Amino acid sequence: MTLSEFDLREVGDDQPHPVITRIDGIAISGLLAQAREPRAVLVALHGGQTTSVYFDCPGHPRLSLLRTAARLGYTTLALDRPGYGAGAKHSRGMADPRRRVDLMYAATDAMLGSLPRGKGVFLLAHSAGCELAVRMAADARGAHLLGMELGGSGAEPNLGSPVPPGQTPNVRHLVWHPEDAYPPELVGGSVIGAPRPEHESIAAHLRSREEFPDLAARVRIPLHITIGEHERVWRTDEQALNAYAGMFTAAPRRILEMQRGAGHNLSLGHTATAYHLKALAFAEECVTGVAGGSGRNVTGDAGDR
Repeated sequence: MTLSEFDLREVGDDQPHPVITRIDGIAISGLLAQAREPRAVLVALHGGQTTSVYFDCPGHPRLSLLRTAARLGYTTLALDRPGYGAGAKHSRGMADPRRRVDLMYAATDAMLGSLPRGKGVFLLAHSAGCELAVRMAADARGAHLLGMELGGSGAEPNLGSPVPPGQTPNVRHLVWHPEDAYPPELVGGSVIGAPRPEHESIAAHLRSREEFPDLAARVRIPLHITIGEHERVWRTDEQALNAYAGMFTAAPRRILEMQRGAGHNLSLGHTATAYHLKALAFAEECVTGVAGGSGRNVTGDAGDR
């Protein structure tokens, strides 16, 4: 199916359905949207304090990654990361990152089962989910992935983010700015919210950031990084973004792109469809071999505002 054959008005016709499996007694849940003859499989990992529903924008099927990808020929599995969804009660046992990686690989295989996978698996992750995606890609099994999209992530927190007059700094101010970039009922996250598991503490986050450069240097698949124009969680100046992309020294191709009109939550805003189509275009390049065939390192214009 080509883009010209794709009618966005029909995206909501395909309903993602919940899936669940047990790996070593631990429940892992998610959402699955199947393509009839998949080009490949997209495995999506959500960010912090939400679930796989992040990728099926509630009340706005046109903004859903799951539905858009399925209509374009990509079976899409959005997993609830360890400690979320059906696995929330097991969150205390998830401190070891190797265990989380093993669970995600095992859950992917179990949930897809005998379903056709086309050319293989492409990873897409958002925010805190990017840490797990990079660990999966850096693992020996990651060499078999087609490529990876990292959205809403960065190398350095934006500690100097401005605060609107009369307000105090808070998570809403960072992740839901600007509010008019999103459907109003989604702002604040109550529709998609979930408790943060114990292993995603600030201390654990800082340890992960220390390990990140080594992990990134072990990623050997094509990489696409997207940052929102109005991102406030991470620094978005050219130096910081290039430093982030530059950590992935072994990736055969690195594309750094800014999504106009978007805030931190790329898959929930009014520009979510635009973002998803760009990420899927990169996945299509990976499927056809364009994204990794030359082995050249190409960095996009991150400073284009």
